[in-house]
Amino acid sequence: MEDVQSSEEAAFVADEVSSIIKDSIDAVLQNQQYNQNKVGQWTSTCLESCIKRLTALNKPFKYVVTCVIMQKNGAGLHTAASCFWDNATDGSRTVRWENKTMYCISTVFGLAI
Repeated sequence: MEDVQSSEEAAFVADEVSSIIKDSIDAVLQNQQYNQNKVGQWTSTCLESCIKRLTALNKPFKYVVTCVIMQKNGAGLHTAASCFWDNATDGSRTVRWENKTMYCISTVFGLAI
């Protein structure tokens, strides 16, 4: 019984991670208009917030977080990622956030230690 509980505590919970990503982006960009001079700071702040909240979960994971902010101007953007990992323990989540002037796409990769 203890092994089941331990494996649940150490699991990558995709919905919880999605919520952390969305909340981190909302906190930074919610009322902002796209401004190329602020994008660097915004991405850094989103990443820092996300990592801080993920590590506060105290789960045995290494995290990799990416963040792209792009002005809404009709240009296309295609992204892809490929991972070789253990599907039973590792996971990833991507959140696409947008407002009237920009997109923010952030991905978290959680790799079990």
